[in-house]
Amino acid sequence: MPAAVDAETALAGAPPGHKDDLRLWLRLLTCATLIEGEIRTRLRRDFDTTLPRFDLLAALDRAPAGLTLGDVSRRMMVSNGNVTGLATRLEAEGLVERRARPGDRRAQMLRLTAKGKREFARQSAAHEGWVAELLGGLDGADRAALFRLLGQAKGSVRAALSPEETP
Repeated sequence: MPAAVDAETALAGAPPGHKDDLRLWLRLLTCATLIEGEIRTRLRRDFDTTLPRFDLLAALDRAPAGLTLGDVSRRMMVSNGNVTGLATRLEAEGLVERRARPGDRRAQMLRLTAKGKREFARQSAAHEGWVAELLGGLDGADRAALFRLLGQAKGSVRAALSPEETP
C-alpha cells in the first residue's frame, strides 16, 4: 500500500514558480499540523489530557485575575459551549474555580486554583521541552531567520484580511 502523501509533497514535482504561494501555505500548514499532532499525542500519553484542556489552562495562567467564559472563548477561538464543558470538567478536578464577576454577578470568572497552577507548570515545562525537541534541527540563526520571515508573513496576511476578519 503506498504511503500517504500530504498536499505539499503532491505539489513537490510542480515546475519552479508554479503555485509557489500555495506550496508555501501547504508547507506552513504541514509543519503546524505535524507539531500539533505530536503535542496532542504527548499530552495524552504523559498527562492524560487534551490540547484544548492545556490551552484553557494556559489562557488562565496568562490572566491571574481570571477570565470570563466569553474571554476564554475568544482567546481559544471556540464556542462558549465548548469552554463551559471544559471548565466544568476542570473545575470538578479542582484545577479551576468559578466566581461571580465583581459588579456583574451574571458573568462567571474562571481562575486557576493552586492545584491548577501546579499542574499547568508541570505540563507547560514538558510542552516547552517538546517544542524545543521538535524544532531542534534548526540552529539559532535558522530559528531567528524563520521567526523574522514568519513575522513578515503574518504582517502580509493581516494586511490582506477583510476588515471584518481582522483579529
